[in-house]
Amino acid sequence: MATSTTSIPPASPDDLRAAAESLRRDFEAVRDQVARVVVGQREIVDHVLTCLFVGGHVLLEGVPGIGKTLLVRTLARAVSLSFARIQFTPDLMPADVTGTTVVSEADVPGGGKERRFVFQPGPVFTQVLLADEINRATPKTQSALLEAMQERSVTVGGVTRPLPEPFLVLATQNPIEQEGTYPLPEAQLDRFFFKVLVGTPARADLHEILERTTGDQSAGVEPVLDAGRVLAHGRLLRRVPVAPHVRDYAVRLVLGTHPGEAFASTMATKYVRLGASPRAAQALILAGKCRAVLDGRFAVSIDDLREAALPALRHRIIMNFESHAEGISPDAVVRNLVETLPLEAP
Repeated sequence: MATSTTSIPPASPDDLRAAAESLRRDFEAVRDQVARVVVGQREIVDHVLTCLFVGGHVLLEGVPGIGKTLLVRTLARAVSLSFARIQFTPDLMPADVTGTTVVSEADVPGGGKERRFVFQPGPVFTQVLLADEINRATPKTQSALLEAMQERSVTVGGVTRPLPEPFLVLATQNPIEQEGTYPLPEAQLDRFFFKVLVGTPARADLHEILERTTGDQSAGVEPVLDAGRVLAHGRLLRRVPVAPHVRDYAVRLVLGTHPGEAFASTMATKYVRLGASPRAAQALILAGKCRAVLDGRFAVSIDDLREAALPALRHRIIMNFESHAEGISPDAVVRNLVETLPLEAP
């Protein structure tokens, strides 16, 4: 079992280097534990772990049966965090997510009973929450997660209760199933740090999956990281400096998704109805910081931001009718923007 480290922030350059090395070791240790169960999907695992360390939520999109739920469960075991799963269905109610206040009877001195209101917390009061098939719930129920994802708290009966730290929502959805689903509203999509597309396993990976799952051997996962170290690593990442020209690239990249803006690409102007929000720029910077430290650097580069562009922007762009008619995806717009946006400000 992993043990917590001190919460005192590092001060000297030597302390910063040691803390960065500790983060890299823990990141690789968790990745190795996940790889004992989840075959392949290295980039997807790295995206999820990035969100864990920077304190962001993840939307995993992929067809059924490719290991989305398995990945979330394995991650929760590897980082020794409390875990809860909510199976989203059309009849799920907001109280099934957040909890509710019930009437309870208790004995009182001298005999008799006293009725009092007692809050029964819902499954959202955990550290790793799997929101399985989130788009199968009604918008009313989906909205129960809005406050939890942004403020890390839940308000029920006029009382606001904080959620445990760290708090990570990993939601899954099926991109092809339309009947009985409710597309996530833009306000909820924007609260996801990354949207990660989970593809079909490659030929070699599928052979390995069959070897692992159709035999009599099962791989175990050992907890190698705890909540205290996850939070400490998150504080370290926020100390990573960002040069003004790198920050400006993130700003121009986000503004470039807005049609009519000076930095908008031709494709964005033609196919986008509404561009990304400031949360997209925050995601780019924080993901860039994590990538820089994992690469052994204590400064963010423009390449770090370019690598994070797709998962940070694809779900924050609202496409127009012309894009749907011509089959142009948000990914195509983001790739075009990354390829055409000048590295230096004009």
